Amino acid sequence: MKSRIQQLNNWLDSLRDKRYIQRINLTSLVLWNLFIIITVTLLLGTTFVGAAGAGYFVSLVEGEPEYTEAQMKEEVYNYEETSEVYFANDVYLGELPSILERREVELENVSDYVQAALISTEDEYFYEHNGIVPKAIMRATFQEFVDTGMQTGGSTLTQQIVKNQMLSSEVSFDRKAREMIAMRLENYLDKDDILEAYLNIVPFGRNAGGTQIAGIQAAANGIFDVEASELNLPQSAFIAGIPQNPFSYTPFDGNGDLKEDLTAGLSRMNTVLYRMVDAGMITVEEYEEARDYDIVSDFTDSAPRNSFERYPYITNELERRAIPILRDYFLEKDGVDLSEYESEERESIRSDYYARAETQLRLGGYRIHSTINKDIYDAMEEAVENGNLFGRIRMMDSSSQVGAVMQDNETGAILSFVGGRDFEEESFNLATQARRSVGSTVKPLMPFASAMERGIVQPGVVVPDVPTNYRGGGTFSNFGGGYAGIPSVRDTITNSRNTPSVRTLWELPEEETYDELLQLGYRPQEDHLLQSYALGSFTATVEQNTNALSTLATGGTRNHSYMIDRIETHTGEIIYEHESEQTDVFSPQTAYLAIDMMRDVVSSGTASRIPGLTNFGGDWAGKTGTSQYTYDYWFVGMNPKVSFGVWLGYSEHRSLQGDYAPRNQRLWATLMNAAVEADSDAVLTDDRFSQPDGIVRQSICGVSGLLPSQACYDAGLVNTDLFNSAHLPTEYDDSLSGTRYVTISGQSYLAYDDTPSEFTDTGFSVNSTFFSGVDISNYLPESLSGNLVPERDAPIVDGNPSEVTGVSSSGGTISWAQHGAGDIVGYRIYTASGEHVASVKGNTTTSYSGVSSGQSYYVAAVDTLGRQSGASSVTETEPDEPIEEEEPPESDLPEEEAPSEGDNGDGEDTEPPEETPPNGDDGDDEPTEPEPEPEPDDPPTTDT
Repeated sequence: MKSRIQQLNNWLDSLRDKRYIQRINLTSLVLWNLFIIITVTLLLGTTFVGAAGAGYFVSLVEGEPEYTEAQMKEEVYNYEETSEVYFANDVYLGELPSILERREVELENVSDYVQAALISTEDEYFYEHNGIVPKAIMRATFQEFVDTGMQTGGSTLTQQIVKNQMLSSEVSFDRKAREMIAMRLENYLDKDDILEAYLNIVPFGRNAGGTQIAGIQAAANGIFDVEASELNLPQSAFIAGIPQNPFSYTPFDGNGDLKEDLTAGLSRMNTVLYRMVDAGMITVEEYEEARDYDIVSDFTDSAPRNSFERYPYITNELERRAIPILRDYFLEKDGVDLSEYESEERESIRSDYYARAETQLRLGGYRIHSTINKDIYDAMEEAVENGNLFGRIRMMDSSSQVGAVMQDNETGAILSFVGGRDFEEESFNLATQARRSVGSTVKPLMPFASAMERGIVQPGVVVPDVPTNYRGGGTFSNFGGGYAGIPSVRDTITNSRNTPSVRTLWELPEEETYDELLQLGYRPQEDHLLQSYALGSFTATVEQNTNALSTLATGGTRNHSYMIDRIETHTGEIIYEHESEQTDVFSPQTAYLAIDMMRDVVSSGTASRIPGLTNFGGDWAGKTGTSQYTYDYWFVGMNPKVSFGVWLGYSEHRSLQGDYAPRNQRLWATLMNAAVEADSDAVLTDDRFSQPDGIVRQSICGVSGLLPSQACYDAGLVNTDLFNSAHLPTEYDDSLSGTRYVTISGQSYLAYDDTPSEFTDTGFSVNSTFFSGVDISNYLPESLSGNLVPERDAPIVDGNPSEVTGVSSSGGTISWAQHGAGDIVGYRIYTASGEHVASVKGNTTTSYSGVSSGQSYYVAAVDTLGRQSGASSVTETEPDEPIEEEEPPESDLPEEEAPSEGDNGDGEDTEPPEETPPNGDDGDDEPTEPEPEPEPDDPPTTDT
C-alpha cells in the first residue's frame, strides 16, 4: 500500500515538471481561491443578511404588545356587528342602520360547503400549519427588499384574523412580520374557533340593499336570502371567492342593484370550485354540476330592510334612549367618576363617552329589547293613515299632525306611540320629543290635586267663576266665554273652567306646588310657579303629560315611563335592565277624588263624545285640553290598566281652524279602538279604579267647605260629594249670614242701618276667602240670583242728593231722568201736597205707573244713608176724558123676565149641561172621536 502511494506521488511530481501542466495547475489554483473567496463572501453575506433580517424582524414585532390569552381572545372577537332591536316579549323588529352589516353565527350553523370552499381557496394547509406558512414569509421578504412594487397575500386564515382584528390594513413586510403573532394565537384557539372567527370577520362585499356586509351570515342573507346553514355548493363557492377582492366579486353595486357585468365574480366562483375538486373536497361530478348551475337566478332581488326602513320612529327613539345608557355603562366599566372632575372637563369626558356609545351602538352587536307591543303599534300606524281624522289641509305644504303615547299604568312601560303621521313628512318625534302647551289637561293635577292634598278644596267646594284678572296684571277668560258663577270643583273640572283654576292656584304655596310639578315629570320653562300654569301654559311632551296624569290612575304614585326593557351583548350578557322608578306625589285619597271627577269629564263633560265613539266599555276617566290660540288639542284618557294621551296640532305653532276638540276625541277613540282590536288583554280590564279607605260622602256648605248651617241650606248652597276623611270639616259654616242689601246699577251691596227698608232686599252675605272682592250677583243661576251678596258696603256720596230732573207724565205714568249720584238706592213719589204715594227700588228704574189722573206729583231721590233729595219740579197728570153714556140696546125678548140659568122658564130648576172634558176626552179611559167639522160648502149652523 505504501509503495503504491509513493508511486502516485512520484507521478504527480513528474506532471508538475511539465510546462502545460504547470499552466493548468496555476489556473485551477486561481479558480479554487476565487471559489473559496466567493463562498466565504456569500456565507458572510448570508450571515449578515440573516442577522439583519432577524434584527429587522425583532424591531418590527418589538413594538407590538405581548398579548395574553385573554387579551388576544378579546381582540379577535371584538369585531363590528350590527345591533338588533326587539319589540316587547322578544319579538324581532330589525337591525339598526349601519354602514356595515354583520350578524354573528356559530360554526355548527354554517354550511359544510362554505367551510370546504374557504379552506381550499384561502388556506389549503389550514389543518396542518401552526399559524403561518414559511414560504409566504420568504416571498414577502424578497418582495420587500427587491421593491417589486407589488406585495402579495398568501396569509393563512389565522394571519388574516390577526390582520383584520389586531393590525393596520397595509400589505407589507411590516405586516407579515407582525402576522407572526398568528403562531401565538394558534396556541390559544383551536382550529374550529379560528375558522368560526374568520367566518364572522371577513368582508363579503355588498348586499342587495347596497350595504357593506361582513360575516357569512350577513352574506348568505344579503346575497341569496338564505341562512348560512342553507347555502348549497355553487352558492358557497361564489361567496367563498368574494373575500379576495370583495368589491370586484360582489354581485351588487353601491345602490343595491345587480351589476350588469358579473364576469369577475362568476370566474372567481369557478376558480374556487376547481380548487375544491383539486383538493379532493368535492367530486368531479359535483364540480361539473356546480359549474353549470345558474347562480345568477339565486341572487336575491329583495333588499334586506333594516329596522329604520320599516319602523323609523321606533328605531330613532330606541337609539336616542340607548346611547345615554351605553355611555353610562362605559363610564362605570372604565371606573370613571365624573364628580371628580371640574365642570368643563366633566362635560368633555361625557361628550367623548357619548360619541363612543353612539358608535358602539351601531357596530357593537347589541340587542335592544323595547317595551313596544308590536300588534298595538302596527294597528295604530294603520289607523292614523286615515286622513279624515285630521281635517282639511290648511296649507299646501303642511297638514295637522298627531302625537300619541300609551303607557302601562302599573309599570310605566310605553306600550305604543304615534310619532307622527308620516316620517318622511315629519321625522321629529311628536310623541316623545316635541314640547307643546299642555292646556287644561293639567288642571286635575295642578291646582286641584295639589289643593285637595292640602285640604284647601274638595270636589263639592265652590270656587267663583267670574271675570278675573291675573294678580299683577294680565287677563284671561274661559274657553268659549261665559261664566258659571259658583261652580263646584267637580263642575270646574268636568267643564274645564279657567277662572276657578287660577283662583285656586292663588291659595297654594308656590315653592311646594312647583316642586310637585317636577315630581310629576314636568319641566316648566321657568324656575318658579306662574299663575298661568293653572291653565297649562307650560310645555311638555305627550309622553311626559300622559305619564304625569297616569299618577292619578296609580293612587298618586308616578311610575316613570320607559321604553327600553334591557340591553344585551351579542353573547347574551345583560349590561342594562330597567329598574322601576317611582315618585310618590299625592295620597291615594287625593288621586281617587281627582279620578272620580275625571270620570264626569268622560260621561257628561268636555269629553262626553268618547263613549259614543268607542267599541269597548270599562271604567274610564280623562281630561281634555286646549292651548292658547288653539295651537294644541289634547285628550288623555285612562282606565286602571293603561293611560293613553293624544295631541293634535301643527308641527309649528299655528292655530287649528274650527273646532278640533271633537276631531281630537274621534282620533283618540279611533286609535284606542285599533289597540283594543289588536290586543284587548293589554289595554282593557274589568276592574274599576279602587276607592281607598278614607273616602266618604259628606254634605258641606259649598262656599266654605264647612258643615252646612241653616243659612247655607236656605241659600241653596249645600253640596253633597265625596270627601277625604282626613279633611272632613268639624265646624259649621259661618260664612253665610242673613242681611239686607241694596241694588245700585245692577250691583248688590250691603245695606246700612240707616238705609230705608223699602229700598232693600233680604239675602245672604258671603265672607268666604274665595269670594273676597268678587261680585257674583250677575253670574248666579236663577234659583240663587239675588240671594247671595258680596261682602262689600254700599257706596256713600257726601251731602244730600240733588233734586231729580226731567220729571214728566204721560197718561197714568210719571217718568224722570236717572239720578247721577252713585249712592242712590231708589225714588219716592209724592203728591204736590206732600203725601207719599209710592217708592221705586233701584237707581235705574225711572218711571212709575199707577198715579191718579188730573193730579200733581213730584219725585225725590233717596241715597244709601236714607238721605232724601229736595222735591223735583211738579208734573200734573192729564185728567180722564168724560165717557158718554150709550143707550142700552133694545131686547128682542118680551117684557117678561127672561129665564135665569138653571131655570127652564117654567119655574122648574134644570140640571146644567154636563161639562165635556177638554181635548176630546169624555172622562173615560178611552178617547172619543171628535165631531167632524162642517164642509166649507155647508151653510153655518145656528142655534134655534
